[in-house]
Amino acid sequence: MTKISERLKKGFFRFIVVIASISMVGIMITQLYWVKKAVDFKEEQFNNGVLIAMKTVVNQLLNDHTDSTLVMMKANPNCIVLKTKLTDIIDKNTLFKLIKTELDCLQIKNNYEYGVYDRRTGIFLMGSYLNYEKEIMNSQHNVSLSCLCDSDQYFLGIYFPHQTSQILLNMIGWLILSAFFIIIVIISFWYTVISMFRQKRISEMKSDFVNNMTHEFKTPISTISLASEMLLRPNVYESAEKTQKYASIIFDENTRLENQVERVLQISILDKGDMKIRPKEIDIHHIINKVVDHFKLGLKKRNGKIKIELNAMNSIILADRVHIVNVISNLLDNAKKYTDRNPEIVISTRNVKDGILIDIQDNGIGISSENQKQIFKKLYRVPTGNIHNVKGFGIGLYYVKTMIEAHGGYIRINSELGRGSKFELYLPFDPIIKEESYE
Repeated sequence: MTKISERLKKGFFRFIVVIASISMVGIMITQLYWVKKAVDFKEEQFNNGVLIAMKTVVNQLLNDHTDSTLVMMKANPNCIVLKTKLTDIIDKNTLFKLIKTELDCLQIKNNYEYGVYDRRTGIFLMGSYLNYEKEIMNSQHNVSLSCLCDSDQYFLGIYFPHQTSQILLNMIGWLILSAFFIIIVIISFWYTVISMFRQKRISEMKSDFVNNMTHEFKTPISTISLASEMLLRPNVYESAEKTQKYASIIFDENTRLENQVERVLQISILDKGDMKIRPKEIDIHHIINKVVDHFKLGLKKRNGKIKIELNAMNSIILADRVHIVNVISNLLDNAKKYTDRNPEIVISTRNVKDGILIDIQDNGIGISSENQKQIFKKLYRVPTGNIHNVKGFGIGLYYVKTMIEAHGGYIRINSELGRGSKFELYLPFDPIIKEESYE
């Protein structure tokens, strides 16, 4: 039922993401559609304004020459035309002024080229048409001059080289605002989806953490309960060896419980930002030797070996002894646990500029390149393959990285699956540390 429930939750989560994505795309398409409609409307408005201006220019030219002889147009009896040559009616300077005046009245400030031309021959009679003859003739802004002469072959045309860009420029404020809101929606959507995936991952990790914690606590509690039950039997005290055996079991399991509780407290302290850093001069070599001495007993039970190569000439640094001990202990403990053979560990030191490097190498199961990107994250646990008896909380390496960086250092990993891992720790001699707390 649990697996089915998890699948349903994952399916529902994917469904929500898909629906939200479709809605997001729909909103963007709708917004772009209305932007296009707005641009088209502005362009139509512009074209109508230019057409009105051009017709007004033609009417003005007609009114300015009413003293000429009027005749009926052969091609169009409904139109009264001037019985004079077109070049006698239209003056180049007058035409320019009329066009400019009418366009200014309509607040059309675009650069333009114009010309009066014969549509049949393609010859221009006047205008500012240099290098724009074809554009003017093919422009949508053309009006017939048939009311000025007894012919339908003459036209006045205007061409705006930057019409579209000018229309967009006139709408720049609205377009920028629209683009701004689209970007805000995209960023918000992206952030929401990423947050959902992150929260889902954290929820799964916390669930895994609780399950592992239950397992880690249940085992020693059961062992203590069983050993205590044995001690309650009267005949046990007849054998000092048995009494010591059960007492040792209780002591060891109690120590194990204390360590597990300490690890849980570590993550709680880190989350609150109350981790105290009290730097003092310490000898890294001395700390390594002490940690290894305590570590050898557990390693011996696994028929393991540990080799120490302390090559650093200067091993004195400024650091918090408690946290450095915990860091080295965590790494050695991982080197011992995550292996499917007898553990073989090498811990070495060497000096580098302004600090000391500590290398911890093992012959364990190794870590894939994909998992190497995640191992220092809180509650993240690397899959252990066939090693089913290894449990953890996913806080050890998170704590290690946090503490090393709190001391102004760094931690790196070099590992391959099946070929072990090598952790490289750098600690500066004299780091800049906030003594009160680390946040």
